[in-house]
Amino acid sequence: MSHDIKLKHEDVIITRMGKGFLGERVVYRGKDLHHQLKDYQWLELFSFGITGREFTKNELKLLNFIWVSTSYPDKAIWPNHITALAASSRSTASLALSIGMTVFEASIYGGKPMKVGIDFFIRAVKENKMGVKIETIIESEIDKHKVIFGYGRPLASIDERVPHVINFARQLGLGDGEHLNMALDIAQYMKNSKGLRINGAAITCALGADLGFSAEEFHLFTTPLVIAGMPPCYIEAKENPEGSFLPVRCDRVSYTGVDKRAWD
Repeated sequence: MSHDIKLKHEDVIITRMGKGFLGERVVYRGKDLHHQLKDYQWLELFSFGITGREFTKNELKLLNFIWVSTSYPDKAIWPNHITALAASSRSTASLALSIGMTVFEASIYGGKPMKVGIDFFIRAVKENKMGVKIETIIESEIDKHKVIFGYGRPLASIDERVPHVINFARQLGLGDGEHLNMALDIAQYMKNSKGLRINGAAITCALGADLGFSAEEFHLFTTPLVIAGMPPCYIEAKENPEGSFLPVRCDRVSYTGVDKRAWD
């Protein structure tokens, strides 16, 4: 960053996004928050804040279901696992949910696959329109990155979310976009040649691309994707005795490190 740019920003906040004129009004992406946006649902405001675009009712229903369909109140799922552990140690709710969301920003699930996944589908559709065959696109991606996010699942080969999200998108008239169709075409190839089935991330990313999200925007949108599954896990772990969530006895720890050492 140049010295001139730093001087330009000294003692002043330059923004095109919004400003709170305390005691008067609040501007949110050029609109009055308490007047023009007063009828917005929370998800509607969240999506508008990310993209600057207003979505249709059916588009918002689909975006909402993407969140709903991924909100599992299961303490065995890693972000929820951390949230429950925090509750068991008597952490506050905000800290427990925050650390759960942070853990969701992982390299093999959650944040990274969503950002990388939607980027791939956007590129794949563009390349296919230029005449590149789907098989070539897939194999090139695998050669570069060893994986295509959205295909395969660690614990179960079938992802129960897939048919529900696709069917709901079609009910809303949003299930025939070029990125979703690309994701389904890739799914057929991946199943036949790699033995990998499509998972919820591929469907979600493809639909996000069809709704016009960029990779950065969709990454932001999916940041709280699983948070609705966390409060039940927090509550249940908090109701149980402190420290009772999956305790491990010391004699169950299999240690293979350095033997006992004498300390001077």
